[in-house]
Amino acid sequence: MTMKNLQVIALMDCDSFFVSCEQLDNPDLKNKPVCVLGNNDGCVISRSKEAKAMGVKMGMPYFMAKKEFPNAIYISSRYQRYVDISKNIMAFLMTFSPTIEQYSIDEAFIDLTGLRRLYRRSYVEIARMIRTEILNKIGIPVSIGISTTKTLAKLASNKAKKTDGVHIIGYRAIKSELQNTELADIWGIGKNTAALMAKYGIKTAYEFSQQSDEWLRPKLGIRGVQMREELCGNSVFKVNNSKILPKSIQNTRSFANFTSNKNYIKNSLIYHINNSCFRLRELGLKAGCVKVVLRTKDFRYFVEKKLFVSPTDWDTDVVQTVIPLFEKIYNKNEIYRSSGIVLENLIKSEDLQMSLFSNSDKETKKEYLSQCIDKLTRRFKKNIVKIGYAESPKND
Repeated sequence: MTMKNLQVIALMDCDSFFVSCEQLDNPDLKNKPVCVLGNNDGCVISRSKEAKAMGVKMGMPYFMAKKEFPNAIYISSRYQRYVDISKNIMAFLMTFSPTIEQYSIDEAFIDLTGLRRLYRRSYVEIARMIRTEILNKIGIPVSIGISTTKTLAKLASNKAKKTDGVHIIGYRAIKSELQNTELADIWGIGKNTAALMAKYGIKTAYEFSQQSDEWLRPKLGIRGVQMREELCGNSVFKVNNSKILPKSIQNTRSFANFTSNKNYIKNSLIYHINNSCFRLRELGLKAGCVKVVLRTKDFRYFVEKKLFVSPTDWDTDVVQTVIPLFEKIYNKNEIYRSSGIVLENLIKSEDLQMSLFSNSDKETKKEYLSQCIDKLTRRFKKNIVKIGYAESPKND
């Protein structure tokens, strides 16, 4: 068999995505050792190639990285900005293929099957075209791996990052590629599975691919058999372009300076609510529960949560629920480092049945007003209109 007789799947993976987004907004950061911090600036979650070469490790605590690598540039993450750029990339990919599956904020599977005839190019040439167009029109560098299954495409994309940005694992090349790949390096194979297989003398992906159904099923179940099929080049996990909705939406942010200022913290929560509700409406969801999170200077957490009377995506509804929760856990004698909002029990707006006693006219007005606000937000900037938001006092 050749690739023209098989499904052809590509995996596009943005290179050091969060860092690339920061370099897009600030070109002065290019070719420098840049690290983006996550978890309220607790650790490194993205590194430029210069930072990697310097020795900065993924997940390294910030205080350790700063001490060991003082010449690196450390930047607080701006997750919403990364989401916006990700949306642009995913929408752009849809212009090349109708079947796109977003796997994460910076990765997407692309079904290329049959597109060689449409574009009159080889699959590698199509991948290079996609890569060049994303870089030129959006400004983000990406790597693309191509093969006959998702698992092999993922392996190819990892290899593409170490070469010229595009790597293909053709059907005839599968054996040699797997022989040179540790089983632990395969997408979907965890450390525990790799350790279990090692006990049976199976250390490479190729050795795993040669095991029978009868041998794999008792040890790894149907998932092990499916993984074997994927490694052999037989597609089990299809590219699915149906949107996977999140289980929760959260917005948190460390303060510029530690503070006990009640109004400042309260308004930070309302700011998070505005952003969270905007995202709810963008996804066509409503939340059934809200959680308020405060974190102190010494990293202690205080959390309160409450169910809404009925699921909502309206900022004012959330604010009216959150403020009493905030009052309950706020302590004027504590010094705080961050605040956050988590919306849970998400449901599609279209699946929500209106209560018999709900005020339909009021709900219609809310929906109309929210649509107007969201249009302004998309056209101008985040928080151009702030629901229930007061001017923040100076952080002291």
